[in-house]
Parts: sequence; C-alpha cells; structure tokens
Amino acid sequence: MEISKFFDHTNIRKDAKKEDILRTCEEAKKYQFRGVCVRPQWVKLVKKELHGTGIKTIVLVDDPIGDSPSKKRLAICKKAKKGGADEIDVVVNIPDVKHERWQKILMDLKRICKVLPTKVIIGSGYLTDEEIEKVCQIAKKAGAFCVKTATEKDPLEKRELEEKAWHLRLMRESAPGLLVKASGRISDLSAFLKMRKAGADIIGSSFSVQIVEEFKKRKK
Repeated sequence: MEISKFFDHTNIRKDAKKEDILRTCEEAKKYQFRGVCVRPQWVKLVKKELHGTGIKTIVLVDDPIGDSPSKKRLAICKKAKKGGADEIDVVVNIPDVKHERWQKILMDLKRICKVLPTKVIIGSGYLTDEEIEKVCQIAKKAGAFCVKTATEKDPLEKRELEEKAWHLRLMRESAPGLLVKASGRISDLSAFLKMRKAGADIIGSSFSVQIVEEFKKRKK
C-alpha cells in the first residue's frame, strides 16, 4: 500500500515563516502527498512551488470556529482562488450550529462551495452526535465534496482517537457520497491506521513525513 496519496500535508502554524512553508512544499514534492494545506497568506507561494507537480494547494479558512461574518469568509475564499488555491478547507460556523441556525449555515456554505471544491470542517469535537449528522447533511446539500473532522484547535486529544474514529463513521453515514477527511492530533502510524480503518479518505497532518517513514520501516 502506498500511503502518501492520502495526506494533505499541513502547515497552519501562525508563526510559520517563508522558509517553513518552502520546507513543507519540498516535503510534499519528495513524498508526493495529495496536497499542501496552509493559511491564506501562503497560497501564492505554495501554488508557485507546487506548479506542475499535480499536488493540490489547499487553503484553511476561518479557524478555529468559523465565526467570521459570511461576507468576510467568502472574500477570503475568492482571494485564495485568485491566488491559485485548488481547494478550500473551511470551518463551519460552530456558534451558528450551537444555535441551530441551519438555513444561515446552508446559505454561507453554498456561496463558498461555488468558489472552489470545498471540504467543510465540522469541528466534531465541539459537537454532539446529532449536530455532526445535521452539519454533514447541510455540507452535502451545500455542494461540498468532503467533510473534515477538525483543525488545529481540536478539543479531542490523541488519547481520544476512538471518539474521533466514531465521528468519522458517523460522518460517512450522515453524508453518503462525500469524502471524509480526518485531521487533528494524527501524529503517528497507529493513529493514521485507526483513522483509515474508521473510513477516512484523506488525512490532514503536519506529521505526514514521520508517518510515511514509520510505515516504510514497518514494511522492511
């Protein structure tokens, strides 16, 4: 099994410097990861570095809880598209979820999904099972191609990977036909394998290189 293609290699550190992002791109090219996920200010640089490789430039939008005004979220997405982004990883408005503003969430995501292929980060660690189901259904209706568990401020620690695995299965059942991306605290091969077994199609991690190297050693 070749596992590199499962990874969106991620560098969303707020203190990342240009040389850090360049290193992330070089790693992605060396290992042929699926994509590189960064903050909006790095989109142009990443697109330039990945030109001609087939590796996707992915932009994280509105972390950690998606509570920016809808117009601002949409503007960030449009700017990212202009800068060369291939995909959007956007956080659902979690406060709106908690207040059951379902129509508002749907309209917000619909506008974003029209800009670029979109993964909706549902922040599963913040949500009840019922909320996970509802948000996944809305993401599908809005036109997203993927639902994603979390981003950097994931309430679920590594010791709670079993709960994350349950969320992945619930997400797949709630939005059949959509891809499912696992992210947050996936830092070793054991966690990767657990997420894959639970049904993850894509893995978002800043530990992609270490996981692939661990996998290679195990194969020997």
